[in-house]
Amino acid sequence: MAHPVDVHVGQKLKQIRTLRRYSQTDVANKLGLSFQQIQKYEIGSNRIAASRLFELAQIFDLSPAYFFDGLYEGAQSDTAPRDPGMEIVKALASIRDETVKTRIVTFIEDISGMTVARQG
Repeated sequence: MAHPVDVHVGQKLKQIRTLRRYSQTDVANKLGLSFQQIQKYEIGSNRIAASRLFELAQIFDLSPAYFFDGLYEGAQSDTAPRDPGMEIVKALASIRDETVKTRIVTFIEDISGMTVARQG
């Protein structure tokens, strides 16, 4: 059974990968791994080593601490405050139609005045 911390870190990886519009294959290629390994990381069945976590943080231009954000909140009761930003990321990640997803991201960029980093 996967450890809750591994599951949390995997979920954070999936969220940022989806938000930045990287496929599992894109991330795997940057790390010299198979996309199946990224799948295992994302579901928490395989632990992500500290060095690999550091590499992932560099790929996404984040602090490695990002992957642990909200970890304690998940351990608290259901009355813990929710992060609306993360709820939006989760909802966006669940959209399968890439055209719709792109339109939503463009809309968010337009109203926020910020640009979401894109795969390059």
